[in-house]
Amino acid sequence: MSNSLNRRTLIKAGAGAAGAAALGVSKRSTVFAAPAVIQETGSKVKVVFWSSFGGKNGEIEQEVLKRFHESQQDVEVELQNQGSYDETATKLIGAIQSQQTPDFSLLSEANWFRFYAAEALAPMDEFISSEGVDTSDYVESFLTEGQRNGQQWWMSFARSTPLFYYNKEKWAEAGLEDRGPKTYSELSEWGPKLVKKDGSNVTQWGFQHAPATDFIAWYFQGTVWAHGGAYSDENFNIQITEPNAVAAGEWLKSTVAEGWAAPSADRVTDFLNGTTASMMQSTGQLSNLKSATFDFGAAFLPSEANPGCPTGGAGIAILNTAPAEKQLAAFKYIAYVTSPEITAYWSQNTGYMPVRKSADMEAFFAENPNFKVAVDQLATTKPQDPARRFIPGGDVIIGGGLEEITVNQADVASTFESVKTELEDAAGPLVDELDAIEG
Repeated sequence: MSNSLNRRTLIKAGAGAAGAAALGVSKRSTVFAAPAVIQETGSKVKVVFWSSFGGKNGEIEQEVLKRFHESQQDVEVELQNQGSYDETATKLIGAIQSQQTPDFSLLSEANWFRFYAAEALAPMDEFISSEGVDTSDYVESFLTEGQRNGQQWWMSFARSTPLFYYNKEKWAEAGLEDRGPKTYSELSEWGPKLVKKDGSNVTQWGFQHAPATDFIAWYFQGTVWAHGGAYSDENFNIQITEPNAVAAGEWLKSTVAEGWAAPSADRVTDFLNGTTASMMQSTGQLSNLKSATFDFGAAFLPSEANPGCPTGGAGIAILNTAPAEKQLAAFKYIAYVTSPEITAYWSQNTGYMPVRKSADMEAFFAENPNFKVAVDQLATTKPQDPARRFIPGGDVIIGGGLEEITVNQADVASTFESVKTELEDAAGPLVDELDAIEG
């Protein structure tokens, strides 16, 4: 395949099988006739919702569901937890293959697009209009991220950005200012001052990196942008091998080579236990970090040539296999959980960002300044490059390469060349699909 993947210039191929590669199924199996639903006047519409939240966030989600049921009598939602974001997406692919889909599902910002490309989602525009939802009150970047070809396919719910978390006590012990590092170069200067050893054994790292299974490709997206690079452009041209991206990769490698940073399978636990003095983690971990026995700070991600921070988290999509009546019922739940009152409740209890501008957060932010950092950082954020968000398996491909660097100290340039090849191979069928369904 050519290094250039401009979908507008590719030959339209396989139009009759649009969506097949996105989910690994045939076009015939992605669209099937939904059974008719007979509803008596005044009866309750029951819908099945697949979600991904466990622990404290799962408890808060159950409370939101309880409040929804108490607020109205028309819709009953059966919430089924399917595991992590990726596990939910994988199970949804299987459900489509077996024609046993839920009515609507939580999907991460890196997963929803594959279902759009497979023509498995229902547009929400008519429901937005019929329910009188004021889209102008939604945070614009969150709203537009779920739009494609002039329609709304995915509505933001649990949105996040990465934050830089640091242990204030360990910062003070090292004589550092009570703030996050302004640049990656500054983090490299501070990192060695935070290391502690027992003989040759490191007992405290200055910083820890995410593994591929915990979305290192998401965190590194900001690092690449900060160094002036990119994973790809909007036309799926892969740019990870260009000099600025490679420079970001060399910084990543140097943190481990210099002995002040290390990969970790569970950064939150290590941070709480004092094994690491700092980490990048989602805003969605703020509720879990409340159990810390020490003061910690949250800061913007470091800059370098320029700021760099991606949006993340999840939203909700409706399956087009659901009857129209159930699609509308599903949207009623979506409208409720993204309302100003509920998005404020959700944000205050989980750490995810409110998706509505009118959400009342002022008093909460005054008492919980760490929660406000992510909202303030929104001014410097943007949606991720298509290579991770849209290419099937893009997160895994990029994350695998980055893990080779952090774990095995692999050569950056050659590793990124391999990543580029894999991304281009994976992008080809998707580019054809988009050309077939969007023109």
